[in-house]
Amino acid sequence: MDTNLFWWINRFATRTGWAHGFFTAYANYGIVLFAALLIATYLGARHHGDLRALVGSVWAAAAALIALGIGQLIGGTIDRVRPYEAVSGVHLLIARASDFSFPSDHATAVGAVAVGLLFTDKRWGTIGAVLAVAMALTRVYVGAHYPSDVLVGLALGAFVAAGGVYVVVPQLTRAAAWINRTAVRALVSCEPRATDEI
Repeated sequence: MDTNLFWWINRFATRTGWAHGFFTAYANYGIVLFAALLIATYLGARHHGDLRALVGSVWAAAAALIALGIGQLIGGTIDRVRPYEAVSGVHLLIARASDFSFPSDHATAVGAVAVGLLFTDKRWGTIGAVLAVAMALTRVYVGAHYPSDVLVGLALGAFVAAGGVYVVVPQLTRAAAWINRTAVRALVSCEPRATDEI
């Protein structure tokens, strides 16, 4: 079923040449949009002195890195080859990679960012979730991954981000509150302290 679904999506690329430029660019560089979402959430939270949202954006970024590390361990163990190396006739729109196919690094990272932001800011998190699904689809469309590669990547990233909301975020929130009382409070808030307004 995984291979059949891959063929259905990948062969769709043969009939949509007009979209190749967009999908290829997004598959390769769309990750930049997730960095922009993280920065926008962080700066917005800092501007409003919202420690909860600020910590959430920091955790979403950290969750992506942690999930990628776990994905590397899983991928190195399973060592699944890319679809274009396993079968012939794949419609490949991007440069060949030398690493494993399962799980997808791109899907893992964006899954973590999207879910981390969903717990932080529903607006940015919803945008992130839509963009994450689009990233997963484009990675299959361009021939880089099987559907299971991206689905597991999204799930791995989401699991790490969601788990950390309950385990890591409370600790980070306490740390941010402490920083907010120090000389480097500008890292977490632009809002003046009550004593600064007197």
